[in-house]
Amino acid sequence: MNTTEVFLIAMTIIFTVPYLIWRLGRTDYWAPLVVVQILTGIVLGPGVLGRAFPDYYQFVFSAPVVQSLNGVAWWAVMLFVWIAGIELDLKKAWIHRVESGITAGLALGTPLIAGSLVGLGLLGGGWMGAKAETWQFVLGVGMSCAVTALPILILLMEKLEILRQPLGQRILRYASLDDIAIWGVLALILMDWTRVGRQGLFLLAFAVATWGLRALMRRLPERDRWFVSLIWLAIVSFGADWSGLHFMVGAFLAGAVMDADWFNQDHMDLLRHHVLMVLMPVFFLSTGLRTNWQMGGYAVFGVAALLLAASVAGKLLGLRIAGRILRWPPGEASIIGWLLQTKALIMIIFANVLLDKQIITAETFTALLLMAVGSTMLTVPVVAPRLRPTLALLKRAS
Repeated sequence: MNTTEVFLIAMTIIFTVPYLIWRLGRTDYWAPLVVVQILTGIVLGPGVLGRAFPDYYQFVFSAPVVQSLNGVAWWAVMLFVWIAGIELDLKKAWIHRVESGITAGLALGTPLIAGSLVGLGLLGGGWMGAKAETWQFVLGVGMSCAVTALPILILLMEKLEILRQPLGQRILRYASLDDIAIWGVLALILMDWTRVGRQGLFLLAFAVATWGLRALMRRLPERDRWFVSLIWLAIVSFGADWSGLHFMVGAFLAGAVMDADWFNQDHMDLLRHHVLMVLMPVFFLSTGLRTNWQMGGYAVFGVAALLLAASVAGKLLGLRIAGRILRWPPGEASIIGWLLQTKALIMIIFANVLLDKQIITAETFTALLLMAVGSTMLTVPVVAPRLRPTLALLKRAS
């Protein structure tokens, strides 16, 4: 078979297997389709399928096919991160800046500290990447534990019927502030002092171009804004990668400087949905192809469990402290904490960047990936029973 035919076989597997598991297994309560797709990517990777059926694995996921899949995955994740940047709502966060600042700071800070302590414990064990400084590795692991996956959080809150409720809007404010901090820390980790001139030039050019873009977008009808924004996404992502940051940092910046009200909200929701359905499964598969179990499954699973404990406990502790400071009703801090500990896509994207830059090893990446999956699978089963009394009160009030 030629490369095109094998590529289409790979695409058939990518879209068929997770869908059948999700639909026939009715996993939606415990594992949304996104989580099933991530897990399927891990199973189809070298650590499981590649070890059980090496000849079949080498046939389907040959170097030319993987290269083609990676190209689709890059564009998919750029679109996804760009949408996440656009959907940041900093105006409401500014209006409620004291409450949002306290909550977001504690929601980010406590799991960051807990995760960094785990990172310190991993030094010297082959978990740190070849090009990492100690502080980059420790901070990268810590921030991976602190990440909240804003787009997946939106999907889960829609399922739980609280997205449009005041509680859901508050949670979005907290997650939006943390999202900015996450990408800011990533940019700090990726700072290359040998290329600081390029990075300074990129940031200066980006600031000037942003002013021009915003002036232009206000004058365009919506149908033209979509095309111009995609061109802007490609240019900024290229500039960020050229300067030594990363194209995903550029994709987030490209979206963050744009206003959500430039676009019809229904159209943006549909775009996010279609990117998740049509393109992101390829990213999940390409992520699974990067997993590595060479240190032994028990070691990787053990580190993943430590990271998960640091992530969940840190987030819940931070929100409990925030709840006491701000005098929230009993039980509210726990609900918010469990929702904000959702990892999934953004953490996986974050870890992909760390792996690309050799700040973490493939084994650390695998442990972080397992942590993200476990974190996301816990959210709905834990939160749904706690929300039932609140939802019942809201329905009676309406």
